[in-house]
Amino acid sequence: MQRFEIGPKKAGPNTADLNRSEHSRTDVTRINLGQIDFGKTTAPLVLAAITLIAWVNVLAQPVAPALPPSITTAPLSVDQVVNNLIRKDAERAQALRHYQATRIYHLSYRGFPSDHDAEMIVEATYDSPSTKRFRIVSQQGSKLIVDHVFKRLLQSEEEATEPEIRDNMMLNRSNYDIALVGYESSGHGKQYVLYVTPKEMSKYVYRGKVWVDATDFAVTRIDAEPARNPSFWTKRSEFHHEYMKVQDFWLPCRNESVSQVRLGGRATLTIEYRNYHVVDSRVSLNAPTAASAPGIR
Repeated sequence: MQRFEIGPKKAGPNTADLNRSEHSRTDVTRINLGQIDFGKTTAPLVLAAITLIAWVNVLAQPVAPALPPSITTAPLSVDQVVNNLIRKDAERAQALRHYQATRIYHLSYRGFPSDHDAEMIVEATYDSPSTKRFRIVSQQGSKLIVDHVFKRLLQSEEEATEPEIRDNMMLNRSNYDIALVGYESSGHGKQYVLYVTPKEMSKYVYRGKVWVDATDFAVTRIDAEPARNPSFWTKRSEFHHEYMKVQDFWLPCRNESVSQVRLGGRATLTIEYRNYHVVDSRVSLNAPTAASAPGIR
């Protein structure tokens, strides 16, 4: 590496001879920039000095880390994973005729001006191709949360079944930029880890990590944040979604959303999904069609 000394040259014995000797060598390893008169020096020498300085700066830049083994050993590329995900999602959507499930909504708020808690149990029903209905079984706790949070969530979910909104929510290349960031093992087997960034901002899309089962090519987990802040009063939000396999379908198991409120509070919303009963159009009507989450009655 070149070594540069900037500043006036120190006096010493036979200085002129040393300078002549150094400048006569073709393998110069030291340039005393303090001795160069840039107004009189020939252009090539100035250019050489600037070029050497530039190379030193380049060499000093940090080197980008290599891709982790969890990506380089992945059997499929990101394009292949996304293609399989889209294809298998379409097949499952076509086959899912009906499901019914119990949901338990719970929200805990801690902060200004006072703490609040509420819970609501809902019976949710889906009918192909895009009809959802909700029946409130019970509710307790803060009426403010029940009316302005839980019921609005149900309303937003019903709206999201409209074809135009549903198409804009789908995890595909039209709606997201998608990168492969990992390939790892879990309790469900091998999974691809994607990082997704929405191409357009709306309250229905998100940015973050998505885990995709390497066999079924279904989403099994999402750790992300909304692409657009859901409310002025919310400073930051993040959510964690988990899915479970019921028959041949991967359906929601548990959602948790944590929001930091601008006034200093913290709201934690959880949704638990239980007692799934699924009707698969590919299964004979005489075959069993009910399935529940493992370990949940």
